[in-house]
Amino acid sequence: MKESEKKTPLPGRPPLATAVLRAKTVGAPLASDATVRPGKLASQNAAIFDVLKKIDTGTREFDYTPQDFERVRVLIYKHAGISLSPVKQDMVYSRLARRLRTKGLKRFADYLDQLERSNDAAEWEAFVNALTTNLTSFFREAHHFDLLGEQMRKCPDRRPFKIWCSAASTGEEPYSLAMTAFEVFGSNPPVQIIASDLDTNVLAHGQKGVYTLDRVERMDKERVQRFFLRGTGVQDGHVKVRPELQRLISFKQINLLDSTWALKETFDAIFCRNVMIYFDKDTQYKILERFVGLLQPQGLLYAGHSENFIHAANLFKSLGRTVYARSDAAVRR
Repeated sequence: MKESEKKTPLPGRPPLATAVLRAKTVGAPLASDATVRPGKLASQNAAIFDVLKKIDTGTREFDYTPQDFERVRVLIYKHAGISLSPVKQDMVYSRLARRLRTKGLKRFADYLDQLERSNDAAEWEAFVNALTTNLTSFFREAHHFDLLGEQMRKCPDRRPFKIWCSAASTGEEPYSLAMTAFEVFGSNPPVQIIASDLDTNVLAHGQKGVYTLDRVERMDKERVQRFFLRGTGVQDGHVKVRPELQRLISFKQINLLDSTWALKETFDAIFCRNVMIYFDKDTQYKILERFVGLLQPQGLLYAGHSENFIHAANLFKSLGRTVYARSDAAVRR
């Protein structure tokens, strides 16, 4: 072909090769490709349409309405005291979709109907477990463990220093409490820890005391060597807390909304961190009111970094850094 006979692309129109490439990129039928025979073109089109059917266009696997979300909000508040904000709609869907798959259901309304009609304790437990958040780490908010160490050192005698960790999650917090006890007292610390949570799945994890290496990578290396056993063979990449730590801790399920708690003793320290943010003020007050009766006169309540109890000033007074004493406690020296 002579140079003068070469076709020039029309203004604003890409060369054919570019057009074909773009068509392939977006998955469009190659109708402009004259080299494709009609039979082959039909086959290509069918394959492309089959792919398009599988592309997620934003439709949900299960039928989920605003009314379903409101029902979930009411149920989780009633059973766990958790106040879900309106922005949690997608979280609720993703968390509970697993339950619908397990039950073989297609609509949230059907799942919630079954849940409300049944006395299936296991399913209610699975429902609550699915919607509770368990964000934790070893020595999270580290200043609290320094303050706890000081509190232990001031303990007047060798009686058991008792701690209630009321949101134990997967165990990192109660094991951090146990490590602090060993660092203060040495071997055989006179410390007893009750570790509770609403979620039975995370409690089971905590009781085992087995964690992946990434869970301890930010800890002091000497602590890791002292308090953990490194896995080998099939357990390579994991660590397990030493038995002496586990012996200080009793794990049990406790729902802070229950009318009675399976607790008979009073405590020198109650850790209830990053839990109250999920409760409304009235629910918080009722729980704090019960905490007062479970704390020794000089006991301390350790709260989360984003929590404050100004609305319960008649119950607890702030000592700073999200640590609280009973309002009726004598001035500390």
